[in-house]
Amino acid sequence: MDQPTVTRGAASRPAAGSWLLEVEDLHVHFVTTRGVVRAVEGVSYKVKPGEVVALVGESGCGKSVSSLAIMRLLAQPAGRIVAGRILFEGRNLLDLTEDEMREIRGRDIAMIFQEPMTSLNPVLTVGFQIMEPLLIHLNMTPQQAAARAVELLKMVGMPDPERRLEQYPHQFSGGMRQRVMIAIALACDPKLIIADEPTTALDVTIQAQILKLMKELSRRLGIAMVMITHNLGIVARYADRVNVMYAARLVEQGAAEALFARPLHPYTAGLLRSVPRLDKPRGAQLETIEGLPPNLLEPPPGCRFAPRCRARKDACEREVPPLAQVEPHRYSACIRASEMARVGATGLGLQSASLSPPERKRIDTAQPLLRVHDLHTYFEVRRGFKLFGSAPGIVRAVDGLSFDVYRGETVGLVGESGCGKTTVGRSLLRLEQPTSGRIVFDGADVTHVEGQQLKDYRRRIQVIFQDPYSSLNPRMTVGEIIAEPMLVYKLVPDRKAARAKVSEYLTQAGLFEYMAERYPHELSGGQRQRVGIARALAMQPSFIVCDEPVSALDVSIQAQIINLLEELQEKFRLTFLFIAHDLAVVRHISDRVMVMYLGKVMEVADRDTLYSDPLHPYTRALLDAVPIPDPELEAKRVYQVLGGEVPSPLNPPRGCVFHTRCPIASEECKMAVPELREVRPRHFAACIKV
Repeated sequence: MDQPTVTRGAASRPAAGSWLLEVEDLHVHFVTTRGVVRAVEGVSYKVKPGEVVALVGESGCGKSVSSLAIMRLLAQPAGRIVAGRILFEGRNLLDLTEDEMREIRGRDIAMIFQEPMTSLNPVLTVGFQIMEPLLIHLNMTPQQAAARAVELLKMVGMPDPERRLEQYPHQFSGGMRQRVMIAIALACDPKLIIADEPTTALDVTIQAQILKLMKELSRRLGIAMVMITHNLGIVARYADRVNVMYAARLVEQGAAEALFARPLHPYTAGLLRSVPRLDKPRGAQLETIEGLPPNLLEPPPGCRFAPRCRARKDACEREVPPLAQVEPHRYSACIRASEMARVGATGLGLQSASLSPPERKRIDTAQPLLRVHDLHTYFEVRRGFKLFGSAPGIVRAVDGLSFDVYRGETVGLVGESGCGKTTVGRSLLRLEQPTSGRIVFDGADVTHVEGQQLKDYRRRIQVIFQDPYSSLNPRMTVGEIIAEPMLVYKLVPDRKAARAKVSEYLTQAGLFEYMAERYPHELSGGQRQRVGIARALAMQPSFIVCDEPVSALDVSIQAQIINLLEELQEKFRLTFLFIAHDLAVVRHISDRVMVMYLGKVMEVADRDTLYSDPLHPYTRALLDAVPIPDPELEAKRVYQVLGGEVPSPLNPPRGCVFHTRCPIASEECKMAVPELREVRPRHFAACIKV
């Protein structure tokens, strides 16, 4: 099966001529019972035809609100555009009636939302949803619209498009649903597409497919694109120009290559330093931006980044720096921007974490703390339930997994969605009962223990969940959430002792003691994840399953949490199973890495070996798909885009489960099931080609 090889050259120049979109001094307010939230303040930027312009920044900075303002889709009556102009082909969209705006939406300006499942109507077929704008805006007949819908699905790489038209959104995978959203956006040949975090919910391989497709369509059809994201690697690979937002304001603008090579605002420099990178040696710690963005109900005077900025001066806390030109085509809202242009971020003392390699961990390899042998976890589909038109059957979520974890070690578990990573964690926690196999913890078989034995085991093995908000009881205070397991397991004599322990664990997790009185909704995402960590520590565990603990967090907060986990591991001699799909994060925190695909392990090796010399073609494809936050390096990279999607675990392929997507598969791969064998010392791979 041939895979397309892509060489990203220098970004092609935008089409000559006037600007397609001009956002001028945009101000958006939300009126709430607690006051006015100034969500967007004085934002201005422009987009040319055929150009990809990125809008980046932390959650809550106003990126999505500014895009919704362009579409005139702000929630009414709370959301209000109080000032500014939005010119599209010279027309001010804010002066148009709702009927005139409705004609532009979908036809001239299209939007791809972050979560396709909530954007697609679950009771309408995909075909109808693609045909609807064609019938409304282009006055096509149903036959013409159906033919165009098939053409669009082919354009976005959808297999068997004629049959897919009759299916519903729930019958598609996440990557396929996002392709449908792109097809809807492209339906009327728009002049501008606004892509709001279009790949956040997708795996790195599907993300590479989708973004490559969008970039090619933008170039070929002359469509301009505003890409909203917090993934700086994506920006480096695909964007022509970048706008950086912080706390409702723009802080820097410039061409992608120039901005990444030499940022002219301390916040931009901080974002770039916070990202773990595969092309650089691993440092002892990740760089971080300490603190949190300000509350937009009561923003601080002066520069809003000043409270978190290491390069701030007294004037920064009084003066509001304007977005001013520092160099040709470079703009920055910092009073030290000119100085930063001369001496760079390092010259202003913005470097913090040690760049020296980390010290070797003390890992006790005499006896594994956890030993998993031939683990199978299957789920029987309910009788009468059908998926993709297939008969009911068995979902092989985990299919023959064996590995050891030593005391003090961090084992990373990576793979695409649906490969069984989370089911492995839930099986170890005994939240799912394994179908067969053995789980041995600290010398005792815990596969089938019940009652008090299971209770004792669960005290020693804890979990940090992916979504901190849904894993915390909204009706309990933070203090009650952390104290409850200590009281249930009688780890403290009374509630007074529990309160003292709560303060101790909050401090260890990087929170203030007074936060024990708050409820989860009163905390930020990063603070809630710290509460989840404190709750896990309260049980005094030996082993913690970290199930995507940073995937929902901004890059700067993500770095803080990873550094915290490493510090706690050293202090309490903890052992981690770190489940994630971000390979750069896994490289930083892990000692060994396991790569899973469709319930099976494809490769196991220590971190440095696996990342420098992967053996399995699936591992190589995963690493190829990870963009590096450096446009200059991305322009030189030659990488393969892995085609297709993970097959259904209800009906896995015969032979090697990866052969349907493998670039080097042969007829033998379709028949033989490769065993996980030691190809090199401590380096295992399940491939007959290595």
